[in-house]
Parts: sequence; structure tokens; C-alpha cells
Amino acid sequence: MGVAARGNKKDLVSALMESLGEEVIGKEGASTIEQIGPSEVPSKRKSASSVVVEQKLETSEVISATPSKRSRTKQKSIKGTTPEENPVTTVKINKTSHKKETVVANGAIAKAGLGLNVDGAEPWTVLVHKKPQAEWIPYNPKVMRPPPLSKDTRALKILSWNVNGLKALVKNRGFSVHELAQREDFDVLCLQETKIQEKDVDVIKESLLEGYTNSFWTCSVSKLGYSGTAIISRVKPLSIKYGLGVPDHDTEGRIVTVEFDDFYLLTAYVPNSGDGLKRLTYRVTEWDPCLGNYMKELEKSKPVILTGDLNCAHQEIDIHDPAGNSRSAGFTKEERKSFETNFLSKGFVDTFRKQHPDVVGYSYWGYRHNCRKTNRGWRLDYFLVSESIAERVHDSYILPDVSASDHSPLGLILKL
Repeated sequence: MGVAARGNKKDLVSALMESLGEEVIGKEGASTIEQIGPSEVPSKRKSASSVVVEQKLETSEVISATPSKRSRTKQKSIKGTTPEENPVTTVKINKTSHKKETVVANGAIAKAGLGLNVDGAEPWTVLVHKKPQAEWIPYNPKVMRPPPLSKDTRALKILSWNVNGLKALVKNRGFSVHELAQREDFDVLCLQETKIQEKDVDVIKESLLEGYTNSFWTCSVSKLGYSGTAIISRVKPLSIKYGLGVPDHDTEGRIVTVEFDDFYLLTAYVPNSGDGLKRLTYRVTEWDPCLGNYMKELEKSKPVILTGDLNCAHQEIDIHDPAGNSRSAGFTKEERKSFETNFLSKGFVDTFRKQHPDVVGYSYWGYRHNCRKTNRGWRLDYFLVSESIAERVHDSYILPDVSASDHSPLGLILKL
């Protein structure tokens, strides 16, 4: 192949991959070496033996399968089949990989290393999971959302979004909330992790959205520029409440409750258990029970909708690497049990999972290691509703193409 056969392992791998990148990608994309992350370099603890992967990719049906995409496996050669009329690209790669995942794209299955590069416009349609079940399929909102309701059907559309800093979202990330409003035509927008201070609220309110004259904000006072939630609505609520009514829980601006004619709506930013799980005990023994009891108290007068970043991937289907994150904040057995005990067992319905029992759809992707591009995500954001109105939910969905935050917005359409 014209690649030098001497040098240290790093240089040899770089030379080989660069050669392959020029051969496979050519003029159509960036070189392979630019797309490879540190985690893809073979571990020094593993064998340096090389394997050859030959894979046929459908260019018309498998969204992520283009001549610039490659899948890798350990000690296996996998051939996908394609209809004769479809163009096929065969890619051969010499690569050592010490980890593997199952990748499913519209039913095509291949083994791939952790460095799988999904450069397609819709990476969420590729299922990357360490422990996939046979019935699981990746989320594709283009084909999985129900038809729109007729114009004469009364309904309310609610959007929820952890913006990971509202000022940064509006000023630095090239995203317009006005565009989101035009595209989705929502009635209510719930925000989490706004990270603004009380002194900034009036300025933000004036510049954020036209036509949504009702907005309610709560900010952290114990730690400035931290947490924070808001509800912005074109519908005027009957009442507003901030916090849970417990001083120990209400200094970080994590809850706003508004009352409408037919239900209560809560936006919540549930505390993260943090590095080293420092807040795990507080989270599962104090915060979650308090929030669950508060919701049940509200439910005595009318149904409740809870939305926001609940900082828990409830089941293995909700996270790309269950085993590897068993002691990570958001997926510990304690948090998952607390989620079940304080919300689901109390009669609140996870609307996305009810609508899509076998669909792997994520709402959060870490900024590191190109997690969004490779769809290695978590489902941390939810719409939970009282059982009494669960059947009135027309649609519960995620907008994975909105990537201005590390979380994507999610929506709920409720028939009134």
C-alpha cells in the first residue's frame, strides 16, 4: 500500500489510517485521521493483530451508509445484503478495535468500534447500544410521529428544553428561539438550566419571544449563574408557584408550576447527583420524594404534567452504555429506583415510552468524544402526566435535529 513498515505504533496507525482515508474518502470529505478520536487508538493492553472488515452499505436505505462511513469489528467479517438495484460501496479496513457496539440502521446490523463516525445529517436514526434487544429500533421522528390533528381539534402544544445557559444559547450558538417558535408553533415553552440571574430576567423577557406575553422565571440565589427554570406561554395561567415550598430545596431555582384550566404544568431541573455522586443521597432521599409528594398533592384538584431534565435514564433502553455507566450520575440503581418509586409507581406516565415502548431515542449527548454525531446518548428529559390524561396525549416526541444545547427539545401535544 506504500505505507512505511517501520516506526512506533502510533505513527504506523496514523500512516495507515491516513492512507485509507485518502483511498476511501477522496475529494468528498475530510481525511480519516481527522475523524478518528483518541478512544479509537488500539489499547496497548490488547493484541496488535489486524483484522479485515468487509461491509456492503446501502446508499439508498441506510441513512448513515455513504462511501465515507466505515464500521469496525473485532475478529469478525460481516456482510450486509442489499437489493440488486441499489448502488453498493465495499470498504475494506485494517483496524484493531478493543471495544464493540451493535449499530442498527433501519434494520441493517453491523459490529462497530466505539469510534464509529456517523457524519450523516440524521445520526439519531442509527442505534448505538452496548446491550441491544432484538425488538429495539432507533428513533426517527420523520416516520414515528402521528399525523397532525385536524384544525378543529382543541389541543395544546408544550415544548421543553434544557438550554444549558440561555444567554449563551441566544448569543453564541447561532440559534434563534424565534425560529423554533415559527417551526413548532408551540403554546408553551418550558426551560431548564437557564443559568441567568434575577437582574437579567427583564432584559431576557423583552428580547426572547414576541406573542408569548406570559413568562415566569425562577433563578438560583444560593449559587449565581447556576440552574434556573422558566415557563413562557401565550396562554395566561390561572396561578403560578415557584419552588416546592421547602426552603432547603428552593434556593436553586429548580421548579416553576403554572395552573391552567385542565391541568397543572411543572417545569423541573432535578439536581444532578454530581461528580463522585456527592448529592446522590440528597437526591433520592429528599428531593425526589418531595417532588413526587408535591405532584400528588396538586393532583387532588386536577391532573399534573411534569416536564424537564429529570436527570435519570430510567431503563437500559434509555442509555447507550448501561454497564459502563452503572455508577454514573443519572443511571445509578438508586436513582432509577427512586424514579420508579416517586413518579411512575405513583401513577405518572412516561409519555414517550408509552408511545414508543421499543424505541431508543435520546435527548442528551455529552459534548466530549463527538457523542451527538455517534448517537451515544441518554434520555434524561421527560413529559410525565397523570394517568387520567395519558390517553389524551396525541404525541410525545424529541427534536434531535435541534443541537444548540447538549440536550434536544422535546414536545407534547395534548388534546383538550
